[in-house]
Amino acid sequence: MKFQYNTQKEKLIISEYGRNIQDMVHELKKIPEQEKRQAYAEEIIKLMGNLNPINKGNIDAEQRLWNHMFRLADFDLDVIPPKGDKPTIESTQIQPEKPSYNQSRMRFRHYGRYVQQLVDKAAEEDDKEKQIEILNIIGSYMKLAYKTWNPKHYVSDDIILDDLGSLCEGKIELDDAITFDALDSSKTYRRQRSANPPIKSKPRNNRKRKSGRKRR
Repeated sequence: MKFQYNTQKEKLIISEYGRNIQDMVHELKKIPEQEKRQAYAEEIIKLMGNLNPINKGNIDAEQRLWNHMFRLADFDLDVIPPKGDKPTIESTQIQPEKPSYNQSRMRFRHYGRYVQQLVDKAAEEDDKEKQIEILNIIGSYMKLAYKTWNPKHYVSDDIILDDLGSLCEGKIELDDAITFDALDSSKTYRRQRSANPPIKSKPRNNRKRKSGRKRR
């Protein structure tokens, strides 16, 4: 008695549909009558949809099933899909678009990319007083970011002023009116704690509970 194992059979092209569907598609190619072959193909498509119901929720679910049938037939099948165009190897192999990466280089990564954009917006401001207010906020954020990423390193206003001048690229003249204390996190934290004093919890009863069992 001889047994035929799956390893000895033809390799499954799409394992989700099983070997029976693949054999049906191969037998479909042998039907000589056009109308009969088309009718059998549509019935196989319905069966493929029942075996793989995930495709039913997609917009092009039926077209995808026809693409799978042609793939099982090695794209050598004389039937007409509903849309009229027979799938080919080129049409079923969709090449993903290459993602566009940002090629711009940041001089100060610890400040982030948006700081440069904010500085560029501040350079477009015509009102000098408003421009100084914007620079105060930007510099204060830069100082906070510097402390976050370099907690062990001392940061002075001169360092922030030099970095801000490099980001301005000569578009803005920096003067002594710019200060960097608007976003001091330590002051904000102390102010919040003083405004919301901690709630005192009730003392716990440290007395041990007596067990119901009596000692002998």
